[in-house]
Amino acid sequence: MTGTALGAPAERREGRQKVTGAARYAAEYPLPGRAHAWPVPAAVARGRVTAVDTSAALALPGVLAVLTPGDAPLPAEPEDRTLAVLQGPEVPHRGWCVALAVAETPETARAAARAVRVTYDTAPHDAGFTEHHRDAYPPKEAGGQPGRVEYGDPDTAFAAADVRVDVTYRVPPLHNHPMEPHASTAHWDGDRLTVYSSSQGGTTVRETLARMFRLPEERITVVAEHVGGGFGSKGTPRPDVVLAALAARHTGRPVTVVHPRRQLPTTVGHRAPTVQRLRLGARPDGRLTALLHEATTHTSRVKEFVEYAALVSRTMYATPSLRSSHRVVPLDVPTPSWMRAPGEAPGMYALESAMDELAHALGMDPVELRARNEPEREPAGGKPFSSRHLVECLREGARRFGWAERDPRPGVRREGPLLIGTGVAAATYPVQVSPCTATAEARPDGTFVVRVNAADIGTGARTVLAQIAADALGVPLERVRTEVGHSDLPPAPLAGGSSGTASWGWAVHEACARLAAHPDEGPTVRVDTTGKADADSPYARHAFGAHFAEVAVDTVTGETRVRRLLGIFAAGRILNARTARSQFTGGMVMGLGMALTEHSTLDPAFGDFAEADLASYHVPVHADVPDIEADWIEEHDPHLNPMGSKGIGEIGTVGTAAALGNAVHHATGIRFRTLPLTPDRILAGLLSEG
Repeated sequence: MTGTALGAPAERREGRQKVTGAARYAAEYPLPGRAHAWPVPAAVARGRVTAVDTSAALALPGVLAVLTPGDAPLPAEPEDRTLAVLQGPEVPHRGWCVALAVAETPETARAAARAVRVTYDTAPHDAGFTEHHRDAYPPKEAGGQPGRVEYGDPDTAFAAADVRVDVTYRVPPLHNHPMEPHASTAHWDGDRLTVYSSSQGGTTVRETLARMFRLPEERITVVAEHVGGGFGSKGTPRPDVVLAALAARHTGRPVTVVHPRRQLPTTVGHRAPTVQRLRLGARPDGRLTALLHEATTHTSRVKEFVEYAALVSRTMYATPSLRSSHRVVPLDVPTPSWMRAPGEAPGMYALESAMDELAHALGMDPVELRARNEPEREPAGGKPFSSRHLVECLREGARRFGWAERDPRPGVRREGPLLIGTGVAAATYPVQVSPCTATAEARPDGTFVVRVNAADIGTGARTVLAQIAADALGVPLERVRTEVGHSDLPPAPLAGGSSGTASWGWAVHEACARLAAHPDEGPTVRVDTTGKADADSPYARHAFGAHFAEVAVDTVTGETRVRRLLGIFAAGRILNARTARSQFTGGMVMGLGMALTEHSTLDPAFGDFAEADLASYHVPVHADVPDIEADWIEEHDPHLNPMGSKGIGEIGTVGTAAALGNAVHHATGIRFRTLPLTPDRILAGLLSEG
């Protein structure tokens, strides 16, 4: 494709490799002598390993070794305690790796792992999450911000409000389940370590391994050229990369570790459950007088992770009195972690559902209620917004969706046994950016090579970075080649928090712009954006959006079918129309799953997730996905980065669940406050009302 204009719908450069099978993933490097390893998960919820009988496993033909606690000590204790696998007998939760079988083939490794017999000294455990748990505590931080922010007099203001809504919303544990499970292949050559890893950040993997194995970073190579999804769960190193390195060092051979899908829920993080109480006070004209958003979640005893659901209330709506707070319950459970739009996804589900309830109590249109509470500055921080076009998204979405023709009365539109309803919700996601390095090289044949250790996790990073480079160089796109996914390239931050393209693109743009402006400096320019990308901004920087949904609820079966989804976003300059629409649409599908099908149950007796595979943990399939339209409004924001772009990877997820929940209420007249909205839950509600 010829042209330098950012925003053009350029096709993914690696698309042909992926559909023909030429793209190599972490477990697909056929190194000479490669062995395979299979983890043995702990079968108790808490305790200590007292003995490991490996005799039956080692007797199997093709078994090379069985690593047990203490067999493969790390030179240094990891800062992230979830990586301290096989370093001692303690079992902090069910599913913790207590042994590793290494064999010639994956099948033999699996059989060996099943033949290992582990004896435990069990200890009492607590895996029961409730919002009233005696050990709940207020965290100092949540998502890098104070765990609690309060101004005005929220309790008094709420008690004195003319119209009040006091509701509690519940979101269950959710799992990332990327198409490619977490996998790593490790190989030692003397004191040099090479790792092929499925990771959202190869630079971070390299830094972590260097600390753990006490090696200079230049002796470690991390390759992550293609990653089959992560949704946050591959944002930092996971046990697979440590286990592969330990097993390869122990056996003297390259070793591949692929976590079986059934082990992912207990091994690579999950979205922690939340219970969120929302109290909204308003005047009769709909203007908020009080907003109290109190979120309770769980964490593990291995390390603290807070699902920062209440942060969104610090950004969204103007109110003279606000409380945004978190409480955390430490339990003997697997450690939660990032899952696409951590905090924002469950937080906006609760806030936007409560706003819908307030609109109903006021007898006001939900779109108008949101517009009426639009803030001039960020409510909690007080900074001016670099750009904020939420109301424009709501108005444009309402126009396209035909919102004006909607009968606001719930439960009145029927098609035989089907109840039809529509709903709306707003969305937001912060603009995040990190320092990055990149090089741009001019070749004698008139082409250019851009190098940066970015991670293409399926988003089209190679393509978009080439567009940024071509635009800065003023050359056709086909004259630019990008190299990513290798730690020998200039170091770069991970792909997460919708910050990847902004961070990498800033460095790429500066390198190419300097190369174009000063060709006499030499054929290669290297740029480091430290001090610029991480500088404090005087502006509150966020992307915004509006979601509209139409559903049909079957009164016979309780099944909810989504008929239409529309998302309109304000996300700065869109750098590639094709890949952007794919990101928005994919996020909306994930939000659909959160609303209607996805949930996990943490069994308090066993301390384990009952839904551990894709047969029981239901992600949306093609039959569940309706007509989805994702689009954006033009937004110019000079306070972001040289491209003027905002992150788009997560905002599509953020508002979808609330829009669907609000549509179900409009269809049935019943407010369901616990996700997901499965047929059994819907039918029970319909029968109780009938």
